[in-house]
Amino acid sequence: MTSSQVKAQQNNMAGSGWPRRNSQNSTTAVAPTSTFENKYSVTSPAINRIINLYPLTNYIFGTKEPLFEKDPSVPARFQRMRDEFERIGMRRSVEGVLLVHEHGLPHVLLLQLGTTFFKLPGGELNPGEDEVEGLKRLLTETLGRLDGVKQDWLVEDIIGNWWRPNFEPPQYPYIPPHITKPKEHKRLFLVQLQEKALFAVPKNYKLVAAPLFELYDNSQGYGPIISSLPQALCRFQFIYM
Repeated sequence: MTSSQVKAQQNNMAGSGWPRRNSQNSTTAVAPTSTFENKYSVTSPAINRIINLYPLTNYIFGTKEPLFEKDPSVPARFQRMRDEFERIGMRRSVEGVLLVHEHGLPHVLLLQLGTTFFKLPGGELNPGEDEVEGLKRLLTETLGRLDGVKQDWLVEDIIGNWWRPNFEPPQYPYIPPHITKPKEHKRLFLVQLQEKALFAVPKNYKLVAAPLFELYDNSQGYGPIISSLPQALCRFQFIYM
């Protein structure tokens, strides 16, 4: 192979692979083959997101009147879901992931009911309600202050999508191939907390800060959604303020 053929081969190879790059030796710029490649290249801010975490001691937790579930039992909940599915279709729900740091480790704020049940703050959206605005409403209803001061919720990235294929408890991070009409779609949003804040927690709940390492691979203790948070959050860079 002549030197000119080697040079031509090198030029052809430049920019191959993913993500595509321009070679300094190439005279022709190689454009990304798709919007996905362009948006999620190795140097994209979408992959190297920085989130500020403030210490747990920066936040004050008060109490307010109990916040009860809409349904008195699990069967009643799924019966209501069936009725609503017939009228308005698939249920949409949103939950917020609120992070702090303690002892040099990231912690997730969870609502604890009783001794074994944990949940993220959030809930069901109203028909036609915007997801971000709906999450802000639900966070205010659950943790908002009682003194009239408006809570400023900064809703960041979507970090998870979960589907309920049937009128049953199991939820999955995908739609099973045999399911054409899932019964619920739940989205998880990362919420950037302010440097300092006052929260009012319903009396029937306890707000706990759970370290990420305790959640990892612990679906028996926290359920599949919460235990998946360490994987969902690993793409972020946390700055301990």
